[in-house]
Amino acid sequence: MPPAPGCYGAASAFVLPPLPAMPQAPSDVSQVLLPFGGLVGREVDLDAFLQTLMDRIAITLQADRGTLWLLDPARRELFSRAAHLPEVSQIRVKLGQGVAGTVAEEGHAINVPDPRGEQRFFADIDRMTGYRTTSLLAVPLRDGDGALYGVLQVLNRRGADRFTDEDTQRLTAIASQVSTALQSTSLYQELQRAKDQPQVPVGYFFNRIIGESPQLQAIYRLVRKAAPTDATVLLRGESGSGKELFARAVHVNGPRRDQPFIKVDCAALPETLIENELFGHERGAFTGADHRVPGKFEAASGGTVFIDEIGELPLPVQGKLLRVIQDREFERVGGTQAVKVDVRIVAATHRDLARMVAEGRFREDLYYRIKVVEVVLPPLRERGAEDLERLARHFVAAVARRHRLTAPRLSAAALERLKRYRWPGNVRELENCIESAVVLCEGEILEEHLPLPNLDRPAPTSGASASEASPPADPTLLPLAEVERRHILRVLDAMNGNRTAAARVLEIGRNTLARKLKEFGLGDEP
Repeated sequence: MPPAPGCYGAASAFVLPPLPAMPQAPSDVSQVLLPFGGLVGREVDLDAFLQTLMDRIAITLQADRGTLWLLDPARRELFSRAAHLPEVSQIRVKLGQGVAGTVAEEGHAINVPDPRGEQRFFADIDRMTGYRTTSLLAVPLRDGDGALYGVLQVLNRRGADRFTDEDTQRLTAIASQVSTALQSTSLYQELQRAKDQPQVPVGYFFNRIIGESPQLQAIYRLVRKAAPTDATVLLRGESGSGKELFARAVHVNGPRRDQPFIKVDCAALPETLIENELFGHERGAFTGADHRVPGKFEAASGGTVFIDEIGELPLPVQGKLLRVIQDREFERVGGTQAVKVDVRIVAATHRDLARMVAEGRFREDLYYRIKVVEVVLPPLRERGAEDLERLARHFVAAVARRHRLTAPRLSAAALERLKRYRWPGNVRELENCIESAVVLCEGEILEEHLPLPNLDRPAPTSGASASEASPPADPTLLPLAEVERRHILRVLDAMNGNRTAAARVLEIGRNTLARKLKEFGLGDEP
């Protein structure tokens, strides 16, 4: 089982090499995040990433313990997300409670040389964990806008009675680096999303993969088990459902993470070139082959080959791929000498391979070889409204940052429209839709900014006349129910989502408003 959101539990799939002895000079704090620099933009297991990061910070500060606290603005609390040698799954403190809570409330570093008699020290945590704190240092984490969103804390300076002013400077410098790194992860975007959607708790597993639905949590468990091994993985799912993201997650959370990840898209290559692309060719293999060219398998030596849309692989090439999986060797096009290769294979397809086997279009022996671990990704329409809203808000923030724009608000009417749509193109279609809306809107994404067809509206009954089935020529001539729905949602937006205030403006009871919103598909407040 993966750790639930808010737990410390680090997955064994993500383990950095042994940490070197760290220099003690403050100028050396730049080395703390050096091993992590290439990981913050990849599909790394975030819990394990943070755990390893806190281990390194504790070693650097010569501290016995270290904790990363994150801010839950809706509840005005800090929750522990990663700790060096923890005893409990999670600790929560209110703003102003304990040293970490005080740092979060007041916004400055606090160095406690001796917690005895210190009013800001929260002794209940020691009683809860059975740990004895003898010295403590905590500094705030701020984002690029200066907003506080967490606290870095270290406990019990080794070889000394207290943390020094120099330690405070070093931890502050490290916090600045950590904050910069975390702002590039989906964890930070989840924290920002929670400000607008406080009823849904902060949750994440793999960086850049957004979703907490039961289907995705089952997939996270599979990936965490498969990643540390060399088992061949088959990812199945509709186009746009995120197969490549999960393929990268398998690679980056396994022992080959520092080696190449090479993608081959079988659907994008002519059938005559796929064999050459995968296996390379010898000099003289065909007209124009004036020198030896290695293929993707040689380029990926020691790493992972991701074969996308493997269902498009021609039958002759399927036999050659089977040999690679079984014997870890192949021959280049035009060659006779076996080439040994050490790669992991991850494959993906939107096709029904079992049916293709029955029809003789896919080799049965290859099919069973590639589905050692089979992961079936659900389409977006089956992941639920919460996942869709998480993704929508994630893309709003990511697109705004990419285009150097201020992130717009996502109106209730636009969100309700997104939830009604069926998303045949899945997550990729949602991302493109949000990008268009962010670029074209002016401070707020309204329903009219969404480039969506009206295909998800109910079709007229078979007995309806042509005049009944045809929409009115004048787009302002709307059914009364649609006029009411739009007006209610606009009032709710104007009241910043406050249902009591919206009901007062609409001159209806709050229960009536709740019932109407439920009819619109927005559900009840928690």
